[in-house]
Amino acid sequence: MTHIDGHKKIHLIGIGGCSMNGLAQILRARGYEVKGSDSAVSPFTERLDELGIPVTIGQKAENVGDADLVVYSAAIKPENPERAEAARLGIPELERSVVLGQLTEGYKDVVGIAGCHGKTTITSMLALISHMGGMDATVHIGGFVEFLQGGTRIGSHDLFITEACEYVESFLTLRPTVALINNIDNDHLDYYKTIDNIVKAFEKFIGLLPEDGCFIACTDDFRVKTLFDNFPGNKLSYGMADADYTPANLVYDNEGCPSFDLCCKGESLGNIKLHVPGSHGVIDAMAAAVVALHLGGEFRVIAEALSAFRNTRRRFEFYGERDGIRVYHDYAHHPSENRAALDAASRVQHNKLWCVFQCNSYTRAKTLFTGVVDCFNQADAVLVPDIFPGREKDDGSVHARDMVAGINAGGGNGIYLPTFEDIRAWLDKNAAPGDIVITLGSGDVYIQTKKLL
Repeated sequence: MTHIDGHKKIHLIGIGGCSMNGLAQILRARGYEVKGSDSAVSPFTERLDELGIPVTIGQKAENVGDADLVVYSAAIKPENPERAEAARLGIPELERSVVLGQLTEGYKDVVGIAGCHGKTTITSMLALISHMGGMDATVHIGGFVEFLQGGTRIGSHDLFITEACEYVESFLTLRPTVALINNIDNDHLDYYKTIDNIVKAFEKFIGLLPEDGCFIACTDDFRVKTLFDNFPGNKLSYGMADADYTPANLVYDNEGCPSFDLCCKGESLGNIKLHVPGSHGVIDAMAAAVVALHLGGEFRVIAEALSAFRNTRRRFEFYGERDGIRVYHDYAHHPSENRAALDAASRVQHNKLWCVFQCNSYTRAKTLFTGVVDCFNQADAVLVPDIFPGREKDDGSVHARDMVAGINAGGGNGIYLPTFEDIRAWLDKNAAPGDIVITLGSGDVYIQTKKLL
């Protein structure tokens, strides 16, 4: 297989992607000449521009230039004009996850944070603990973290902390010494087809651990617990109960933010106060703390860092207020994530809670959001616009109206409103001061949300 070693000039197609931009920064820090292209300007492309990494907006064959290696993400198909040009010229190509795996080679410790939900937040929390605790980790996160001004930190060659993404089994290119699994859920069914195939992929992931490696697991999740119980090597568990690490004296403030004592085998290590709302924050914080403790971190520093942590962009992010109505956005696009986001919103003081959910996949709409859907039931109403196409084409087999029917069958109050202009008009008529609006989804909903303000 092609290796990045031996190449000098690397062109990244989709360089503004949440993972790709970080790869560009790490590659340049390693001494490679790096450039790339993307279809649109984003905070990530703006950050690359600040760092002096050339980015071309718009994808065409001539962008490849004199590169001797092309890197592309899973979303970039062979017919992309730049990939087609690389093939015509005989320039070697590597998929994003393969490059990430190669970049982790040679580190003393490689921490892979996996799970269908929560991995960006956990990795970001761990990055802040590392930053404040002097661990000097190299960090790769699939999200925009304010204190990093992106998703990447270039550190020493002793510790590499990265999200381990399960989509198309890309995390199997990593060689982790510490593997954390937060949960396993029925997502990415366009690729995996069945939940059993998803579980097998996670089983292969922990199978990558060396003999002296460590598996860290959230045993609240029954699928993860099964893997944990069957794992023969070094392992640690965390969860709300019946685990090595658990919370005690859990309370929430008026903004829905939790504080709790972190206990190890029933003995309190001290108190952690979070400034992110919702019960899922407790799980994410425990995950980051357990990894940091395993790596030798001090509890005092861990607690300080977790208290200083603020959500990454698009994770329960406050977008603004209009006429006394607060508007938040969350990247949540799976029933488990929707439920967690609405749990967080419901803990913030409010009158009524209005939810806007834009699904970004026809496969996801069909498999997860029709039938009986009860993950939105904490909202007073769920406003559902047309499905955002994402990677897929509309074959006519599912419509946003089918999702509304599923929400109503599950006891919710679903309303179909085709566009965000329609949603804005509906909220103008129905929302009142003291209410909260939360928009959910991984499509362009974060851009459309601004129309509501």
